Amino acid sequence: MRSGTVTPTMRLLIVEDDPELAEVLARGFGEQGIDTVRAATVATAKSQVLLGQFDVILLDVMLPGGSGFDLCRDLRRGGHSAPILMLTARDTVDDRVRGLDAGADDYLTKPFAFRELLARVRALARRRPALVAQQVEVADLFVDLPSRKVTRGGRSIGLTAKEFALLECLLLHTGQVVDRATITAHVWDDNHDPFTNVLEVLVRRLRRKLDDAFEPKLIHTLRGAGYRLSP
Repeated sequence: MRSGTVTPTMRLLIVEDDPELAEVLARGFGEQGIDTVRAATVATAKSQVLLGQFDVILLDVMLPGGSGFDLCRDLRRGGHSAPILMLTARDTVDDRVRGLDAGADDYLTKPFAFRELLARVRALARRRPALVAQQVEVADLFVDLPSRKVTRGGRSIGLTAKEFALLECLLLHTGQVVDRATITAHVWDDNHDPFTNVLEVLVRRLRRKLDDAFEPKLIHTLRGAGYRLSP
């Protein structure tokens, strides 16, 4: 297998005007295999959100060019659904309520332990609605998410709840390598042992239904890294 950098399974926007803290956060998340993009102002953050999709947004309250509360509210009004975790040095009930009312999903007070921040980011990423789009197409695979209808090459394919959850997780990261821990957390829960062979069995079942009778193959195994859905 050709060696190379594994594509991160999570993409994070860090909106923080303190360059030292932003660097520490970016380095810490990078060590966890999480891709990060940084923005130090409200204007830059808006531009980054327009340019790309993020699994989670870390948003400081005090920013040059405006407040994190206003930016959060503007993003929600603009239809952006990425989970937002607000970071602030102010720990009052009013501030927390204001952030949640603006559309934030979680709130963490500085100073904080990086392990707690990482856990909250991962939890938010798992809770995010699987896909913003209602219908998704990859090659000749068509998935209607609300009805859970799946077709390939015009042929209807019936999936179990677990098989659909696995497909949904892969669709969320189309073109990216998804590691075992991410898949098991999405399909089962945090208490499921990712090192059992249950996942391999589920992948084989999904591959049999989606790939065996079709070309090109869509579900790819990257040994030691995870799985990827792509033509």
